[in-house]
Amino acid sequence: MARIQIEIPGSEPKCCVHIPVRITDVNYGNHVGNDSMVSIIHEARMQFLKQYGFSELNAGGTALIMSDIAVAFKKESFYGDELEISIYPIITSKLSFELIYKISANRNNEHTLIAIAQTTMVCFDYEKRRVAAMTDDLKRILE
Repeated sequence: MARIQIEIPGSEPKCCVHIPVRITDVNYGNHVGNDSMVSIIHEARMQFLKQYGFSELNAGGTALIMSDIAVAFKKESFYGDELEISIYPIITSKLSFELIYKISANRNNEHTLIAIAQTTMVCFDYEKRRVAAMTDDLKRILE
C-alpha cells in the first residue's frame, strides 16, 4: 500500500509554534495517538491565526472550514516532548489554501521528525452555509 506523500516546501515557514505533549495525548501504546495529533495540529493552526488577530470564525473577514486532513507519521512522540510545529501556507485558489505542518521534537539535542501533515482550509460563510472568496487580509498573511 502506498504511503501518503506530503512535501515540505523549500521556503521558510510562515510560523513556528511549540506545543507540549500532555499525558492526555498519550494512548495505550504509550505514544501520542492519532486523534491527539489532529488536535495538536488544530491548536497549531489556531496559534498561527491568532498571531494576526484572526480565528477560524473570523480570518480577516471570512470564516474557515477544513475540507481535508492528511498526516504522515514518521516517528513516535511521547509524554514530555515539546513539539515544534513549522507551518507553511500555500494558496491553492481564490477560495482555499493548504497548510503544511512539519512536526518535530527536540530530544537529547537531536531534532526528530515526528510527522508531516496537511490541511486544506476553505473560506466559508456560515450564515449562508457556502464557500466564500478569500479576503485580501487573509491572503496577505498566507503569502
